[in-house]
Amino acid sequence: MSNVSKQIDFMGKRKIAAAISIIFVVISLGSLAFKGLVFGLDFTGGTLVEVEYKTAPNLNEVREQLTSAGYEKLTVQNFGADTAVLVRLAQGFSDTVGEEVIAVLKADGVDVQLKRAEFVGAQVGEELREQGGLGLLFALGVVMVYVAMRFQLKFSLGAVVALAHDVIITLGLFSLLSWDFDLTVLAALLAVIGYSLNDTIVVADRVRENFRKMRKGTSEEIINVSLNQTLSRTIVTSLTTVLVLIALYLFGGEMINGFSKALLIGVLVGTYSSIYVAGNVLLALGVSREDLIAPVKEEVEGEELEELP
Repeated sequence: MSNVSKQIDFMGKRKIAAAISIIFVVISLGSLAFKGLVFGLDFTGGTLVEVEYKTAPNLNEVREQLTSAGYEKLTVQNFGADTAVLVRLAQGFSDTVGEEVIAVLKADGVDVQLKRAEFVGAQVGEELREQGGLGLLFALGVVMVYVAMRFQLKFSLGAVVALAHDVIITLGLFSLLSWDFDLTVLAALLAVIGYSLNDTIVVADRVRENFRKMRKGTSEEIINVSLNQTLSRTIVTSLTTVLVLIALYLFGGEMINGFSKALLIGVLVGTYSSIYVAGNVLLALGVSREDLIAPVKEEVEGEELEELP
C-alpha cells in the first residue's frame, strides 16, 4: 500500500465532508419545512390561452408584451406548430381572459387569433404533486433493492443516502432561491437519481473489486484507492454533462430553464456525493472484506470430501 500516500486522501477528509453535507441538508430541510417550494402553474393551476399567429412569433417578445400588461407569473411556449402559442397564466379564469390576452398581443397590429381559453384547476396540481412524490420514493426504493441484490446491503444504504442527499439539496436550493418548481424540475430530479446512481455504481463496483483483490490495507485505504482509480472517469463524465447543461440553460429557452438548473445542481452535488457521501456511509457501517467475499457453497464442499480417500 505504499502507493496510497501518493493519491488524494478523500476519506481522510470524510468528517469535514460529512459536516458540510449535514449542514446543507439541514438548511435545505429547514427551508422546505418553513418556506416551502414555489410551485409552478403545472401544480397550482391557472388559465391556459392558446393563440394562433399568421407567422411564427418571437416568444420573448410575446412574453414581454404580456408582462408589460401586468401578467406577472406566466409561461409562453409553442404548442405544436411554430405559429401556435400556448400562454399559461397564474390568475383565475374569467370569460374575458382570452379576449384580454388577444387585445394585448394585437396592440402592435400583429395578426393573431384566439383558439381556446380554459382553466386548469388546483386539484390537478395536487394530484401531480402526490404522484411526483410517490415517483421519487418509488425510484429510491427500487435503487435500494437493486444495489442490495447486486452488491450488498451496506452498499445499498450508502447509495440511497447519497441519492436522498442529492435530491434534498437540489430541492432546498429551489426553495431558498424561490425558483419555480414545475413538472420539468420534477423530471430533472428523477434524471438526477439516475445520473448519481450510475456514478455511485461505478465507484461501488471498483470498491468491491479492490476489497477482493487487495490483500493489505484498511477499509479506508481501499475505498480511497477505488475513488482515485475512478476519479478521472467521474471528472470527465461530469464535465461533459455540465457543459451540455450550461448550453441548455443559456440557450434552451424558458420552458427548460428549470430543468437545466435542477439537473446542473444535481450533477454537481451528485458528483460530490458519489465520492464522499456513499464512501462515508460505507465506513460508518463498517464495511469490510468479509462482507464481499463470495460464500463457499456447502454442496461443493461435500462433493470434495466424498472424493477424498
